[in-house]
Amino acid sequence: MTGHLNKTFESKASFSGDSQLRLQTIVRLRWVGVIGQILALCVVYFWLGFNLPIGPCLTVIAVSAWVNVFLAIYYPARHRLSVNFATALLAYDIIQLASLLYLTGGIDNPFTMLIVAPVTVSAATLPLVYTVGLGLLALVCTWLLAFYAMPLPWYDAPPLALPFLYKVGIVSAVTASMPFLALYVWRLTQEGRQMSEALAATEHVLSREQKLHALDGLAAAAAHELGTPLSTLTLVTNELERQMAKDDPHREDILLLRSQAQRCREILQKLTRHPPDEDPLHGSLNVMEMLHDAAVPYMDGRKAVHIRAAPSAAAAGPAARQPVGIRRPGVLYGLGNIIENAADYAESRVEITAEWDAQTVTAVIADDGPGFKPDVIDNLGEPYVTTRGAGRKERKSGNKVSGMGLGFFIAKTLLERSGARLHLDNREAPAHGAVVRIVWPRSAFETTTSTADERIPRPTLRREPPGPDDPISDAI
Repeated sequence: MTGHLNKTFESKASFSGDSQLRLQTIVRLRWVGVIGQILALCVVYFWLGFNLPIGPCLTVIAVSAWVNVFLAIYYPARHRLSVNFATALLAYDIIQLASLLYLTGGIDNPFTMLIVAPVTVSAATLPLVYTVGLGLLALVCTWLLAFYAMPLPWYDAPPLALPFLYKVGIVSAVTASMPFLALYVWRLTQEGRQMSEALAATEHVLSREQKLHALDGLAAAAAHELGTPLSTLTLVTNELERQMAKDDPHREDILLLRSQAQRCREILQKLTRHPPDEDPLHGSLNVMEMLHDAAVPYMDGRKAVHIRAAPSAAAAGPAARQPVGIRRPGVLYGLGNIIENAADYAESRVEITAEWDAQTVTAVIADDGPGFKPDVIDNLGEPYVTTRGAGRKERKSGNKVSGMGLGFFIAKTLLERSGARLHLDNREAPAHGAVVRIVWPRSAFETTTSTADERIPRPTLRREPPGPDDPISDAI
């Protein structure tokens, strides 16, 4: 399962020819820019009465407007731009704004900071290397505007003349703010994308667990339904065999029918070979059963797994009764993932303890391994944060894999959806090892109805009296 998720999200992370920028988005942003530029020119020229080259300025703005019209006509509104095309459009926006600033005072124009906007859009939608290229283009334009530009529209007397050092300060401010804003937006976008992918992985795992759980129920239903006819078939073949002579040519056919019926019964027994408390048709289980179900796959390894469950010292009366909750595939998967991690890192022993009182149900999973690293313990549970390095051998296949950080995120998400809260810590010296504490409100643990996303369809069984020789009836 881990390998499948690795391949899935590595393929998603690989670069494709399309950017995250839709044509509709960039067209709308440019229309906002065009309207803002026209309003600024009208205020400066008509209201403030400053003399500026209104004709060339309107020509530069009109070019942007016509580019927008052409794009809106030539492409559908939801067309997703290729990376190269999106980069070219954003580069045009930088050059267009630089041209307008050149006509209206260059670096002295207070709207110089707007040259950062296309770079910020690129940081949110394009690969990093393209954003760096656009940032360099914007910085070159800004430095050129510091030395080459028409005078800033201003009053005739006294004329405005900014000191050179002040101009250098403006350029430095643009130079400093551009990488900061771009890096900030890029980081936020990356975290949002990773979170979306990780949540998709969580939904995939939960859906898989639900299907497996439902399949167990259908297998038990099939065993029940087929148990009686198979017993009847076995009984009839036994009677026919006793009535036939040993040299009867049909005797071998009767024996074959009986052996195949017996084989079918053995297959059905395997499908329903669960202890009564593990039967998937029983939808509830107590704390000890829940921990045992989650830990069973890891009890046959080289690391000893010990489970203990008892009421807390403060619990008395009804509060001391062991809580019973519904069987939730997501909770079992989350607990199993944490137990697997503990077994992987433990030197020799994994201890699973549970206690409860009137308010809470607490499960603690501890190992005697190296414990959590101090530099990652605060971030564990976030997607793509992992303590597994390259070269770790997978439990089943023995292949070397490196962790993606999705396993613990999925486990944490599934457990929190059941109402639990997770706390991570290390054992106090001189002991060593990791400790994961999972705490449910008792009311949430003992809920009698499943959440919508974990509701498992259960087959309706038609109870019939078992046949005289029916071992399947004992199994269900």
